[in-house]
Amino acid sequence: MSQSPADHDPASLRASDKDRESAAEVLREAAGEGRLSMTELDERLDAVYEAKTYAELEPIVRDLPHRAITPDAPAVPARPPASAVERSDVKSASAVAVMSGFSRKGAWVVPADFTAVVVMGGGELDLREAQFSAPVVNIHATAIMGAIAIIVPEDAEVQVTGVGLLGVFEHGPTGAGRPGGPKIHIGGVAFWGAVDVRRKPYESKGARKRRELQAERTELEPGKEP
Repeated sequence: MSQSPADHDPASLRASDKDRESAAEVLREAAGEGRLSMTELDERLDAVYEAKTYAELEPIVRDLPHRAITPDAPAVPARPPASAVERSDVKSASAVAVMSGFSRKGAWVVPADFTAVVVMGGGELDLREAQFSAPVVNIHATAIMGAIAIIVPEDAEVQVTGVGLLGVFEHGPTGAGRPGGPKIHIGGVAFWGAVDVRRKPYESKGARKRRELQAERTELEPGKEP
């Protein structure tokens, strides 16, 4: 049996979760450097997590500094200068990035007081799957010529008091949550930078995969256009 050209094309191979995370980190680094706006970052992250093959991943980061996305060389952010500093420990009460980036997501423990600082860098705090160590948690976010994205659960009571100085500190998610939900206070400052706070529904990997499989089955149904 002859093989189609796609069988020999590495770009047609399926990308792994690790490949998608590597591409996502390229985007976060780019946002921290001012190459992408927060809206562009959000749109491209959605596209990354929906990508199935290397051919679908590569165009998303093509215009950004990165190593080629191939089965042999998964995407990683461009290495920061030797002077760059990055410190992020899941057990600590802080995350600091200077000319670099950090990401906290998945099942991590949020202490009663957590400090996030970026200087000419980027950071992400996803609280949707996190465990809260106290009934009320305080997040102190400081972005100087950089950006921090904070995603809060839909059931959380959120109070945002941060300010923007020649920058933007988003207050949109401020409001009551649902009974039993966590209480989150977010303060700090964005100086020539941005702190973007958003509510997003949680979607487990299993739920996402089921949705993708259902979409594929729908495309294959008789009478449906491919």
